[in-house]
Amino acid sequence: MRRFPPAASPTGKEAVLGRFLKGRLRAMPPQPSPQPVTAVPAPGQPTVLNVGGSTKTIPIPPHYAGWGHLLLDIDPRRGADIVCDARNLGALASAQFDALYCSHNLEHYYQHEVPKVLAGFLHVLKDAGFAELRVPDLPGVFRKLLDDGMDLEDALYDAPSGPIRVIDVIYGWSPEIERSGNDFFAHKTGFSRKSLCRRLLATGFAEVWNAPPFAPYELRALAFKGASTPDQRRLLGIPLDAPVG
Repeated sequence: MRRFPPAASPTGKEAVLGRFLKGRLRAMPPQPSPQPVTAVPAPGQPTVLNVGGSTKTIPIPPHYAGWGHLLLDIDPRRGADIVCDARNLGALASAQFDALYCSHNLEHYYQHEVPKVLAGFLHVLKDAGFAELRVPDLPGVFRKLLDDGMDLEDALYDAPSGPIRVIDVIYGWSPEIERSGNDFFAHKTGFSRKSLCRRLLATGFAEVWNAPPFAPYELRALAFKGASTPDQRRLLGIPLDAPVG
């Protein structure tokens, strides 16, 4: 994984960002590849809760190799270990997981529901746990739209599932919404780097880092329930000497 961009001293409005690394991303790290998963983690084995991951056939990042991997999803048809709406994470036992991975799921909740979902993340994480979040980069999409004179229905990039249009990134992947008939596949809110960080800090995460994305037009954040440890920084590629905030 590439090193993170250097920290910048927050001034003015940006002071509210606190523990957030800013800076342009020069390259994306490799895409996640399939990793061994464990339905029932062994005693003492670190465990990641994959929130809204749909199916374990979708790869998770390689830094979770050797971890227990439990999938939580609202759809019971594709092998979820825990069938649950992420808005109801507070009903689960607290402090269970070493990490929580949430890839392109947070944008599927209305803006007023996001604090409840993030509070649920904190609830199920151990005190030394962290959350890894991936969401669409809406400001990046809008810049591309305006700079290149694109239309909403123009293809923004190609994915294994097919072309992804501008409108799909904003409102959700239309073919999946139509095929499933379920509106929980639709996007109901969006984020910038700043707004995502503010949400995480406001929820109670102690430390939030901007991380290189795995895919085009994506934001990725690492949010720690407490202070990040040297082992966690090494795992996630955060420089040990990088200042926090």
